[in-house]
Amino acid sequence: MTDLLADARPRPVWWEGRDTGAAADPLAGGRTADLVVVGAGLTGLWAAIHALEEQPGRDVVVLEATHVAAGASGRNGGFVSESLTHGLAHGVATWPGELPELLRLGRANVREIEEFLQQEGIEAGLRLCGKTAIATRPHEAEALRAAHELNLQHGEESTYLSAEEVRADVHSPTYLAGVRTTAGGLVDPWALTTGLRDAAVRRGAVLHEGSAVRSLQRDGDRVALRSDHGVVRARQVLLATNAFKPVLRRIRAWVLPVWDHVLATEPLTAAQLDAIGWADAQGLTDAGNQFHYYRRTADDRIVWGGYDAVYYFGNGTGAGREQRDASHRLLAEQFYATFPQLREVRMTHRWAGMIDTTSRFTPVFGTACGGRVAYAVGYTGLGVASSRFGARVALDLLAGRETERTAVSLVQRRPVPFPPEPARWAAVQTARAALAREDRTGHRGALLRTMDRFGVGFNS
Repeated sequence: MTDLLADARPRPVWWEGRDTGAAADPLAGGRTADLVVVGAGLTGLWAAIHALEEQPGRDVVVLEATHVAAGASGRNGGFVSESLTHGLAHGVATWPGELPELLRLGRANVREIEEFLQQEGIEAGLRLCGKTAIATRPHEAEALRAAHELNLQHGEESTYLSAEEVRADVHSPTYLAGVRTTAGGLVDPWALTTGLRDAAVRRGAVLHEGSAVRSLQRDGDRVALRSDHGVVRARQVLLATNAFKPVLRRIRAWVLPVWDHVLATEPLTAAQLDAIGWADAQGLTDAGNQFHYYRRTADDRIVWGGYDAVYYFGNGTGAGREQRDASHRLLAEQFYATFPQLREVRMTHRWAGMIDTTSRFTPVFGTACGGRVAYAVGYTGLGVASSRFGARVALDLLAGRETERTAVSLVQRRPVPFPPEPARWAAVQTARAALAREDRTGHRGALLRTMDRFGVGFNS
């Protein structure tokens, strides 16, 4: 096992063969802007694009601490979900009265992303191929049957698969049942993010990489943002910092940085591909709380991630935490157990990224500095598509617009804040242990049931 990981490069597979260095100069000196976007990930780039489509000629500056797609936007599995509610079951439990509207908004969001990529000629490998959720324990098979019925009740195309049927599709001895859905799909996250960068620049956005914002404060009728070598005084600011340490202190109460680890295999041969089936190359996920997500890539690798979500005391976000041998070894062991016919396949890449988790599993939105600053953070692992929705919400808030997006309580009501340390770390560990027990036993204990009643939890 160790040998099969020995040559795994410590970088995302999406970065392979691509220039990952900063392409834009750092901010230097002083300047003004109509809008400054902090963070050049998916949320920030969608915000810049839509701001310039709303007002062509607007002076929009995007400040990125390192380089475009350095964070979660360029490190994730590339799963495109229509859900704005962290899954249908959570939407039913949390926003039952608004669920039809939230489903409509989420479906329209993905459709509009597809249309935008086509119009811009962005080759991001978008495939709306759906996914299969897989049970590997008996109680998960029953849970998937209930999920299938829920899908049908809410207009989702859904097929329940027996053990024989799901194994006939993807050949793994661990599978006990599956639910195949057609909504959503897969994308190359690096190509998506850099394509959005280029679209924003074409519209007139000014990008500064290597320009971490060190402070944010009101400055008369503007907001001053300072980096190491420059300052921008902006009429409006949009914060899209994901799980990184926010420059607006209040965000720390709502967002936990959770480290998610990932592996990628070498390209599979024709014989190896035949050994696993998986002809549709749809996304796959486990049905448990601690779950894997996995997919094939355009060059026939398998990207395999998830399961061992790690929170570090004090909201630790240091880059040194990206390489965690214990997590990567565990992932490798689980991969080879799932696909024993691939036991000779080597891992070529190992990495991690931070998920911005909230206690409600959905983003938190708000404003500060008298409405001059807006933020959209906390996508809890489903931000590849919903980041566009979040960017548009933040722009609505800056403009003081009441729209179909801002009308829903998912936007209007913030999640329950996480407690301060050391209670924060203890709460996360307790919740993780309870979720692991449910995965083993199929019983949702008293703690998790109580958290359900208050609409709080821990997830990635």
